[in-house]
Amino acid sequence: MTPDKRVMAFPFSSPPSLVIFDCDGVLVDSEPVANRLLVRVLAEDGFDISYEEAHRLFVGRTMGAVMSHVEAAIGRPLGANWPDYIRDETLKAFAQGIEAVPGVEPVLRTLQARCIPFCVASSGKFEKMRFTLGSSGLLPLVENVLFSAEQVGRGKPAPDLFLFAAHQMGHAPETCVVIEDSVPGVQAAIAAGMPVLGFAGDPHTDAAALKSEGAHVFYDMGALVDLIGLGH
Repeated sequence: MTPDKRVMAFPFSSPPSLVIFDCDGVLVDSEPVANRLLVRVLAEDGFDISYEEAHRLFVGRTMGAVMSHVEAAIGRPLGANWPDYIRDETLKAFAQGIEAVPGVEPVLRTLQARCIPFCVASSGKFEKMRFTLGSSGLLPLVENVLFSAEQVGRGKPAPDLFLFAAHQMGHAPETCVVIEDSVPGVQAAIAAGMPVLGFAGDPHTDAAALKSEGAHVFYDMGALVDLIGLGH
């Protein structure tokens, strides 16, 4: 069945006080490159998985969580340096260039012009975020408002990162809105008591899964300004 991609009004009585963006797949179009590399390396490690399955299982999770899942499946350790190896290989792949998600830069500039605070809260490390955001040209817009799972005890789907970001930015959870493209990210936002918009612009994103976890799903990043009540 073809998904209904009509833009529906998001249930905000007033615009949010803070917009929290995930990074990969929401701000930068890095997921295809990262997932293809991960699938290749996992096959070399004896864990054969399709691109679609890797996207479903691992998008939005820390590399430590990915390693734990794979080790349990293959019944042996991958080695303490495995996450760093994946990150290094991913950055090499990213060196070919990463594009911003279509439509997201005008959204950030509109938020800036309307004086609506925003930040980035990602499962990725700061090094990776700065690399991809720099490559895409978005870093100058967000470089002072980056938050990473390496700053908290638990990554997504735990609420820790979103709660930490909101606290550091000086906003109550219920007045924020989260923009996510992964099930763990949506689960984290809901656990934090924050309304969440699930971005399904990537055709491999399981929109139904995002919706089932409590996200209001949308497909066009350019529609975000209207969805959070800033269109007029």
